[in-house]
Amino acid sequence: MYLSLVIPVYNEEESLLLLFDAIHDALDSLPKKWEIVLVDDGSSDQSLKVLEELAQKDTEHIRVVSFRRNFGQTAAIAAGIDHTKGEVIVLLDADLQNDPADIPMMLAKLDEGYDVVSGWRVKRKDTFITRTLPSRMANGLISRVTGVELHDYGCTLKAYRREAITGFRLYGEMHRFIPVFAHSVGAKIIEVPVNHHPRRFGEAKYGLERTLKVLLDLFTVKFLLSYSAKPIYLFGGAGMSIIILSAVLLFFLAIRSLFFGISVLASPLFQISAMFFILGFQSILMGLIAELQVRTYHESQRKPTYTVRKTFNLK
Repeated sequence: MYLSLVIPVYNEEESLLLLFDAIHDALDSLPKKWEIVLVDDGSSDQSLKVLEELAQKDTEHIRVVSFRRNFGQTAAIAAGIDHTKGEVIVLLDADLQNDPADIPMMLAKLDEGYDVVSGWRVKRKDTFITRTLPSRMANGLISRVTGVELHDYGCTLKAYRREAITGFRLYGEMHRFIPVFAHSVGAKIIEVPVNHHPRRFGEAKYGLERTLKVLLDLFTVKFLLSYSAKPIYLFGGAGMSIIILSAVLLFFLAIRSLFFGISVLASPLFQISAMFFILGFQSILMGLIAELQVRTYHESQRKPTYTVRKTFNLK
């Protein structure tokens, strides 16, 4: 199997037949084997029934995974990836806003040597105030914090080599950060303009609240990227900074007591200094505990601390 499309589906019964036809138009000329893994994320309409009918009609290409309830887009994407067989995995929305006609172009970019091809909706057809503007702000912040410069993290249409996408698990709203995780293991990433169409059926499943969730997930991503292997650098660094601040306050109180006769215990700064010292010491201890947990995690699961792109003359 060369290509696997992963498509999360939630209440998209009107779009599915048209999507299926568009995918066939785009991929029927592909000389290699391909499949579509559609994940029904607990739809309350007739989406699952439509998927079952499509699966019976096209047993060669269509696979369907059905959740017991709605778990969210990230969980649907993770389940889809788990059930794929292709060397290349392409993520696609089911609402017809992504264009399957862009897929051959993205596959060509992978053939040029890239590991991730990320779609960029240059002419986005969404409401500007509630979707496009918050998305642009979030994209800028994510790019700055992670160091992976992309214009459109929110575009689901992305193509990945399997080895760049299967070394980590997805939680929360983490699917939009897949390029960041891929970059952390050395993946070569390119962003390409893709088509974007107005929504034809139903309503958008997400609004401004999703932007807030993404910003919270960004804290997790930054920690995982920068400190997951050495958490003592974060906790210990914060603890040492707080202890130094405590020492500065104590030094100030000591100087004031020596030269101006003001009692150290008479000032609330003494209590604040003591509190800072305790907090700093606790932070360092938390860092040491986190270090033990990291080692337990890697050693108990034999989790590698590195990734290999190629080997030569190894048996």
